[in-house]
Amino acid sequence: MPASPRADLDSLPPYVPGKSVPGAIKLASNEVPLAPLPSVADTIAQATNSVNRYPDMGSHALLERLSTGLGVPQQQIAVGCGSVSLCQQVVQAMCDSGDEVLFAWRSFEAYPILAQVVGVRQRTVPLDEHHVHDLDAMLAAITPETRVVFVCNPNNPTGTVVHTAALERFLDAVPAHVLVVLDEAYAEFVTDPDVPDGLRLVAERDNVAVCRTFSKAYGLAGLRVGYLVGQPTIVEAVRKTCIPFSVNALAQAAAVASLDAADELLSRCADISRERDRVRAALLEQGYAVPESMANFVWLPLGDRAADFAEHALANKVVVRPFAGDGVRVTIGTPEENDTLLEATRTF
Repeated sequence: MPASPRADLDSLPPYVPGKSVPGAIKLASNEVPLAPLPSVADTIAQATNSVNRYPDMGSHALLERLSTGLGVPQQQIAVGCGSVSLCQQVVQAMCDSGDEVLFAWRSFEAYPILAQVVGVRQRTVPLDEHHVHDLDAMLAAITPETRVVFVCNPNNPTGTVVHTAALERFLDAVPAHVLVVLDEAYAEFVTDPDVPDGLRLVAERDNVAVCRTFSKAYGLAGLRVGYLVGQPTIVEAVRKTCIPFSVNALAQAAAVASLDAADELLSRCADISRERDRVRAALLEQGYAVPESMANFVWLPLGDRAADFAEHALANKVVVRPFAGDGVRVTIGTPEENDTLLEATRTF
């Protein structure tokens, strides 16, 4: 019998990235619109001089810098090739065949893909009528086989959040054998003070972990680096599932340099958050139903009109990210790019 791939891969949904179209404004991938700071770019350039050597497999300089900045011991931090890689490592570390991963839907597109790749069952719970995680329904969906629950906060692609009291009630009721992973890829864009800081919850609870990334707020999407914070036993297991040398030397150096320039980069995030609110207000005025977003994008729940909207936007030189049958996610760009988008939305 010839060698053949796993049969279940035929049904594996592909990850659909935001596309780039020459001559069009790309508002499809939740990237920040500005290039890395000059200090970060210089660090990346200097790091190229040593790419003939393997990177530090333990990411020790970055671990030390994160530990100091976050106030968390190094044994509670794992570095990975973007937060999505860490999400997969969590599933690999926590789940055996027959176990389940639970998440809301619609949420981050990678969750069902990585669950199937690892070979575990997935259980999904619809968002509520406000496009927010339905935590009561998620709690009811937990079974003895559930090992990992992902809560994307702010949620991708809707930008909506769960608030402190609701999340704490949920965590109080989650069985001890279940690890709740708070995916906080967009935490730096949050302006609502009632959105909980996952790091505080990790410090208080044994079955909570937090994933964050340098791709968004720190503008390093092209280098792929993120981190997870959790209890030492969880972090040790996650580190064991890491592909050796997967966090490259340029990414490690750039992440450290970005942390050193955090104040300036987070000031950029504040600008983007203000633009997000401006864009949402304009869309509401135009008659669109747009839930409040705490990320660097807005969500248009257009249902079956999503694909048509994306085509209309592209005809107006703007690339957005449609999710067929559900809606359209629009990244916040520069003020000029956002104005071009709003001109397009007026004529749809």
